[in-house]
Order: sequence, then structure tokens, then C-alpha cells
Amino acid sequence: MNGILVIDKPQDWTSHDVVGKLRGICKERRIGHSGTLDPLATGVLVVFIGRATRAVEFAENDEKEYLAGLRFGIRTDTADITGTILEQTDQRPERARVSEAISSFCGEIEQIPPMYSAIKLNGQKLYQLARKGQVVERKPRKVTIFRIDIVEENNEDLLLDVVCSKGTYIRTLCEDIGQKSSCPACMSSLRRIRAGRFTIEDSHSLEEVAEDPEKYLLPVDSLFYDLPAIKASENQEKVIRNGGAYSLDVPEGNYRVYSSNEEFLMLGEVAEGQMKTIKSFFEIQ
Repeated sequence: MNGILVIDKPQDWTSHDVVGKLRGICKERRIGHSGTLDPLATGVLVVFIGRATRAVEFAENDEKEYLAGLRFGIRTDTADITGTILEQTDQRPERARVSEAISSFCGEIEQIPPMYSAIKLNGQKLYQLARKGQVVERKPRKVTIFRIDIVEENNEDLLLDVVCSKGTYIRTLCEDIGQKSSCPACMSSLRRIRAGRFTIEDSHSLEEVAEDPEKYLLPVDSLFYDLPAIKASENQEKVIRNGGAYSLDVPEGNYRVYSSNEEFLMLGEVAEGQMKTIKSFFEIQ
């Protein structure tokens, strides 16, 4: 089995749990995904099956979109509602102050990764150190927040629509917004509604996929549908399958390259009149 499954990850499952479940459903060991979701989070998890795992690297850098619950009045050790409460207050910041704080985080910013994260330090994951009560210095990381909108509010939470770059910790963003608003805050919920070109409308539950995984399997070339397609001749296909380059008089850039019988052969690049392979996807006989 080869292709892409867009899973609506259930709450309290790790991304690794989902991969393990799909290995059993699809009877395939080669499975990867393009962006981890915490157990608290739900939503779009793009999973690559079989030879399609070769495409993971092209999806990892895609921008993501989340619906995040921001709860004021509580600060925890994990920066989300599941952690141990470190600070609590009945006070709430004024809406104007919150809006100003949110606006200040749009654009390129620096984030200090939370201790409860899978980043490794000297071979150990930070959350393993955190569970031992250790706190270590973490280097700030540059991420980009493309947009933050308040889409709903109730007595407890603000619901934020956040579009951001790879590597953004929404938990940290919520905590930082609280700090900027002079009120402790944490993330109360998280749902990823888009990862690159795949949206929550494209996703399916594990129960649905378990009934008929082939029904929901997308072709790996769907990841590259924004690129122009080109068909290789029989001789050109032989060159591709042997890892070579060939002359081609088309504009420079990246292309989806197909065989004469519509098999997706590769993601290719044309430069200086030569078509060469970026990554091949044809089945090796």
C-alpha cells in the first residue's frame, strides 16, 4: 500500500499511537507523518504509507493552522490545561490589552520551547528531564506567526485561529500571550484544521480508515498538485528509472513527472535545460 492518509487524530492519542494503529490496519511497516500532535490535540495528521514516506520531507515545512483555546487565570508546568497548576488568579485582562498582546506576536518571533517537549538535549528528550523535576536552559527558536484571529469567546476561554510555521508551539504562544497581557494563561484545547494543502475536511477517523483504508488513500502526487505536470517519453522514463538526467526545453522549475501510462515517476527539477530527479516515487521492481 502506497499513498497518503489524512487522519483526524483523536484526543489522548500520541501521533506515534496513530502510526502504530495504522501499521496494523494497512499491514505496512513503512509509515511516517509530517508533524507531531500532542496527546491533548486533535485534528489533521498527514500520514504517509509505503513508498510515499519518501515525500515526508516535502511536507514537514508546510504551514499549519490551528483552533486553540486560550484560558486566562492559570499557568501550568506544561503550558496547557493538563499540567500541574503553578499560578492561579481570578483576575482577567481587559480585551483591548489581550488584542494588543495577540497582535504583537504576529510575524517572525522567537519562542523558547517548553520543557515538556520532545526536543533532545544530550540524547534525552526534554519531557523526560521535566518528569524528573529538572529544568534546563533552552535556546530560543525563530518561528513565524502568519495570522492570529479571535473567533470566539466565552466565560473561560478565547478560541484563537492561528496560522503558523513549522516548529511553532501553540502552548508556548498561549502562555506568552498571557505574560504579555500581565495575566497567567495556558492552552486549554488544540485542534489542527490544516497542514499544508490538507484540511480537516480531508481527514477521516481511525474507525473509518480501519473499515477500508484503500477508500481513503490519496496518491502521493496529491502533495505536489500545485506544481505543473509533465509526461516523459519511453526513453526519458528509462533515464529516470536509472537515476539519470535528460535534456528538456521547458521553463526552469519543479515538475510532477509521469510515465506514458500515467504512473507518477518523480518530483523533478529543470535547470539549464536538464531535467533531473529531486525524489523518485516509482515502484522498484
